[in-house]
Amino acid sequence: MMNKIRALIIDDEELAREVIRSFLEKDDTITIIGECANGFDGFKEINEQKPDLVFLDVMMPKLTGFEMLELLEEPPVVIFSTAHDEFAIRAFEQNAVDYLLKPYSQERFVDALARAKAKLALEGQAGKALTGVVEQSREHSGTLSRVAVRTGSKIQIVPVGKIRYLEAMDDYVKLHTEQGVFLKQDTMKHYDEHLPAEDFIRIHRSYIVRLKEIVRLELLGKDSHVVFLQDGTQLSVSRSGYALLKEALGF
Repeated sequence: MMNKIRALIIDDEELAREVIRSFLEKDDTITIIGECANGFDGFKEINEQKPDLVFLDVMMPKLTGFEMLELLEEPPVVIFSTAHDEFAIRAFEQNAVDYLLKPYSQERFVDALARAKAKLALEGQAGKALTGVVEQSREHSGTLSRVAVRTGSKIQIVPVGKIRYLEAMDDYVKLHTEQGVFLKQDTMKHYDEHLPAEDFIRIHRSYIVRLKEIVRLELLGKDSHVVFLQDGTQLSVSRSGYALLKEALGF
């Protein structure tokens, strides 16, 4: 006998979860292993239960579906659900990811489920498609107001206003914040393009700093500068970073 597909439902709207549950209960190839009302619980359940299939709401208040997926090491096959969101739908379609536009019919649900089942039979394809969707969502995210980071098995939300500076660490970015230091697999380019330009400045290929953290700039040698931050931290400044600092600080 074929093993049943283990499904998890993540949506902050109770009615939306009820609709998905009622449709799934009519399919004897599916077993529902849980329901979550937010991305934090969803992240925990995915890591602990390892579902085959997840029904994931895109826009949730505490943690969006995309933010949650960014932090998963082994994402399952996902069927997204969203209210009218032109960008998200374009991203889903370009990456051949299944999605449901709320409100949807049972027929549309069954169609998305059939495609998800086909993906489950093609191991490795789902992760590639999800990566594409998450990357597109990040590129069109506008100015960042928060960063979701993973600390062990937990997720923490870091408000951009709490970031002091960022440091490049190979394939990771180290966020130095008022709440502590966090590592996130990411690129400095992403933060350079999406942090508030009036608050942060790229002083070096390895450093992006909040302007208010800088207390002084010193010359160390010919064309060699360093900034001192409020807590005494010293960071190197490149030639291009020095030019940007001169403009930003007006000297």
